[in-house]
Amino acid sequence: MKNIFRSKMSFFFVAVILLWLKSYLIYVNEFNLDVQNDTQAFLLFFNSLSSALIFLGIGLFAKGKRAGIWVIIIDSLMSILLYANVVYYRFNNDYITLPTMTQTDNFGSLGGSIASLTQWTDIFYALDIIVLIALYIWFKKDWSTERISRRKPILVFIIGLIAFSLNLSLAEADRPELLKRTFDRNYIVKYLGIYNFAIYDAIQNVKSSSQRVLADSDDITEVENYTKNKFAEPNPELFGIAEGKNIIKIHLESFQSFLINYELHGEEVTPFLNSLVNDPNQDFTYYDNFFHQTEQGKTADAELIMDNSLYGLPQGSAFVTRGTNTYQALPAILHQHQNYHTAVFHGDYKSFWNRDEIYKQFGVDTYFDASYYDMSEENVINYGLKDKPFFEESMPLLESLDQPFYAHLMTLTHHHPYLVGEEDATIAPAETGDKSVDTYFQTARYLDEALEQFFNDLKEAGLYEDSVILLYGDHYGISENHNRAMKEIIGEEITPFMNAQLQRVPLLIKVPGMEGKGTVHEYSGQMDVMPTLLHLLGINAQDYIQFGTDLFSEGHKEFVPFRRGDYVTPEYTVVSGIYYDNATGEEIEPTEEMLKLKDEVLHELELSDKLLNGDLLRFYSPNDDWTPVDPSIYRYGNESGVVPSKQEEEESVTEENEDGEVEEEQPEATNPEIQE
Repeated sequence: MKNIFRSKMSFFFVAVILLWLKSYLIYVNEFNLDVQNDTQAFLLFFNSLSSALIFLGIGLFAKGKRAGIWVIIIDSLMSILLYANVVYYRFNNDYITLPTMTQTDNFGSLGGSIASLTQWTDIFYALDIIVLIALYIWFKKDWSTERISRRKPILVFIIGLIAFSLNLSLAEADRPELLKRTFDRNYIVKYLGIYNFAIYDAIQNVKSSSQRVLADSDDITEVENYTKNKFAEPNPELFGIAEGKNIIKIHLESFQSFLINYELHGEEVTPFLNSLVNDPNQDFTYYDNFFHQTEQGKTADAELIMDNSLYGLPQGSAFVTRGTNTYQALPAILHQHQNYHTAVFHGDYKSFWNRDEIYKQFGVDTYFDASYYDMSEENVINYGLKDKPFFEESMPLLESLDQPFYAHLMTLTHHHPYLVGEEDATIAPAETGDKSVDTYFQTARYLDEALEQFFNDLKEAGLYEDSVILLYGDHYGISENHNRAMKEIIGEEITPFMNAQLQRVPLLIKVPGMEGKGTVHEYSGQMDVMPTLLHLLGINAQDYIQFGTDLFSEGHKEFVPFRRGDYVTPEYTVVSGIYYDNATGEEIEPTEEMLKLKDEVLHELELSDKLLNGDLLRFYSPNDDWTPVDPSIYRYGNESGVVPSKQEEEESVTEENEDGEVEEEQPEATNPEIQE
């Protein structure tokens, strides 16, 4: 054996084989790559070979024993990339992209989540590196004088390129236009491997970044024509019915619709939300076929969609990578059309997900972040302020706003890894043996109790009756990686079709002067909320670039695109190019009309990407009265740590100036409203 490893080339090929096999084992055991035929199975095994040959082959250009060091370092970096994707995938059911790697400011709040996603068995994923280090220490003396002909590393590169060319040819034969239609990253990883995916993702991001530089005013025309043609005329009976009313929008973190009316251990998990859904007086309208449309940005994507009716990006979060874009968001529209005061309430610090920058682009007047709340240890868990103290402390802040106001309140406790203290747990966990799934119900109950108290406080403050109240789920809470446990919860196999159905999240809306419609079965998505709100307030959504349609319109479009190019309709569902009958869950052959709609979905996603990547709204004016948002006039954060109450604001001292006019002295506390 010692004679075998005297050669650096032997050491190199051992490194290649170990990395190749490790990558394949991780693909099979950690990722759900949905292998459907022998070609895909072969490519899944084969695709890491070319990457191992090409990248580790760089080490062969080093002289003497340094070649071994280079190989170990490169192998370690590739292994770190691979393992980082393992941890990321365990919760997100997705792969790390270049934009997500730039969002490092968020990692401080992710510690609990990341720790819960690691497993002790993960140490085996480092065994190959340990073996290489041991071999290097043992044989490095024999390599110090060994010379490798330049032909050998060049030959390794050529073999690696041939292997990649073969890989790509077989992939394109099985999946035509693989690299052109890239809404689903699963395909790229399955066919080309995680290392080639990382390179491809970097190239795509360079291309998308260049789109803004090359864009001009003509590029917005195609997007404008599409959205104008898709527009659904408002219901004339409801248009303007909520004009001048307060809007209270409540963001239900990680809340999926299967929780509604679900019983665990003989108890309702969310009795208060159930009471709103099942209320015989029908104050609320509940959409039970409402789907989230988020991707890697998750919560941030939901915010982008709900306030702009634009899709998130296929990679990363637009909140971070497109945080300085021009937007014509709901807060700015409400402020300019009807003088609304707009505010966001969130029990985490203002820089998380770049909110303190992108909210300025949205025209958010006031951002009540963690600096406005009591963030003492007993009030905080996981991602930030617990929901009960969050709502309790938000009430005086809400009452301090000038009316009419638009208030967006974001909950946090019901977020992976679903941590709840014993004092806050009022329902026993599920008993699937999957910790994330089991405690999911406990944090859902806690959120439900927090909502009930908040509604009581709204009524006591006189804000309930005369406000539009909207509750929505932002994204899934339980990913495909927990299908075994979810089978016990749902009582049936979690197929790709069933997983698509589980992307339902709740949407409940109460409108003053409008009788609730009970449970509505119409298919809809987060994209549809903004045009619906605008029409309820008497603002024509057609003036703006929006991809959703009014939920109360007879012309509402009942197809819901997902970010990866899949979509659902009342009759059928498309997942990874396979069509399923909604009634049976069985595969069906697509009709010409289905294929046409598929092309429309992909075209819609491409147009939204074109708009965001090119920052095209800087070239568009919705009407003659529109004033582009100036982000420089906003500042956020409670620098003094003191929040003025409504009474303190009203009792502020007034003085006469030299001309005898009355001037109001501002309260001593810092007010984060816009400075005009």
